[in-house]
Amino acid sequence: MNTITAFNATGTVVQDPDTMPHSIEAEQQLLGAILTNNDVYDRVAQIIGAQHFFDPVHARIFEVAAARIAKNNLASPVTLKAFFDGDSGLEELGGPAYLARLAGAAISAYAVRDYAQMIYDLAIRRELIGLGRDIVAKAAKVDIASEPREQIVEAEQALYKLSEQGKADSGFVSFLRAVTDAVNVANAAYQREGGLAGISTGLMDMDKKLGGLHKSDLLILAGRPSMGKTSLATNIAFNVAKAYKRGMLPDGHEGTVEGGVVGFYSLEMSAEQLAARILSEAAEVPSEQIRRGDMTEGEFRRFVEAAKSLEACPLYIDDTPALPISQLAARARRLKRTHGLDLLIVDYLQLVRGAGKSENRVNEISEITMGLKAIAKELNIPVIALSQLSRQVENREDKRPQLSDLRESGSIEQDADVVMFVFREEYYKEREKPGDHELEKMATWQAEMERLHGKAEVVIGKQRHGPIGTVELSFEGRFTRFGNLVKPWQQGSGEDVGF
Repeated sequence: MNTITAFNATGTVVQDPDTMPHSIEAEQQLLGAILTNNDVYDRVAQIIGAQHFFDPVHARIFEVAAARIAKNNLASPVTLKAFFDGDSGLEELGGPAYLARLAGAAISAYAVRDYAQMIYDLAIRRELIGLGRDIVAKAAKVDIASEPREQIVEAEQALYKLSEQGKADSGFVSFLRAVTDAVNVANAAYQREGGLAGISTGLMDMDKKLGGLHKSDLLILAGRPSMGKTSLATNIAFNVAKAYKRGMLPDGHEGTVEGGVVGFYSLEMSAEQLAARILSEAAEVPSEQIRRGDMTEGEFRRFVEAAKSLEACPLYIDDTPALPISQLAARARRLKRTHGLDLLIVDYLQLVRGAGKSENRVNEISEITMGLKAIAKELNIPVIALSQLSRQVENREDKRPQLSDLRESGSIEQDADVVMFVFREEYYKEREKPGDHELEKMATWQAEMERLHGKAEVVIGKQRHGPIGTVELSFEGRFTRFGNLVKPWQQGSGEDVGF
């Protein structure tokens, strides 16, 4: 349906409501079918809501009918009449007699889904026209505070919301719907025999502590340089992407049932360097040998086979340096729209730029962490952001990190749902090697090194929905790989605790 666009004196686009796409007849047929046979409602409830009706009176009739049907009460012209006493909108259409006319004019119930889909599609078209109108109005108004690049990001965000939710703004959600969603999450965990509600990291002890990676959560993974932050993040990314499977979800839609599509922002390393790390882990060839090309024929064959097996892995890397948080969000939306997205990793937080030109670094970090949390909620995915720790760790006797060691810690600690620290005591102990002539100290040092060799800790300093504590992992520096640590009581049990 063609629409006529015009501008008023202030430069705002004005739209004649009658020219907006709509079908009063389809709305009347749908409402008449519902008022004649309440069972019809269940066939259309998943498609439309009251907000999709063009005529506000029709929207109110649908809303009241839906509320009565939900309570197992009859919704008919007679029972609805009492709810519309004094309704000026209905009076204009003929009063309570209009309800009877709706029911009487309903032709058949078999086409209700088609009517519902038509009403929904026309509502989306009206939303698109509204968005287009806002975009035109903003673009026409030259304002120094509103950069064109920012307007593009805003427009893309609004269009993404519309494509995902079917309306520009979801607004308030009833407690009933929130409770239903919570029950569905708990049911998913229960169906896995008390397993995970979230995505598995591939690391069993970490999964037990976190319950998996939960949707809409912001997880901060922090550590000093050389502790293995990036290695742990790439390990998790690889494990999630490797386990990716699609199937039918409990709500009847097709989607991710295991693992997930992973987006990885590598602001420090190039995509090729990150891929080499993942290949090193998968092929069990030391990363420094891959860089030098110093491999035996067998190692090179393993390397090539690992590369072939990983070709289909849904792992997407963006290595654009110094990305602003707005661009990071826009690219994540685009990835979800085109390929899907179940997990986002940012390496690392301090390399992301804020949207403005803030002189205060603490304020800028606060803006970035709030932006990352907003991405997690908007895209309904877990976001893992890596973070550097301040040098004050090095000045303590106990080098184990704590929340106060986070750089610009206030906002990071406040916005994150989970804060984890990677800690390898072996790294610090290695630098305490005594002289060869100190035999007694050397013997003690060697015993300590043997105890700590190949072990790492992930200290959970904050978890909004679960316990804090320490998770022990194995660490193979040659392959930059974290794994499940075999406990003493598992030795010789034959239990598979590997990947």
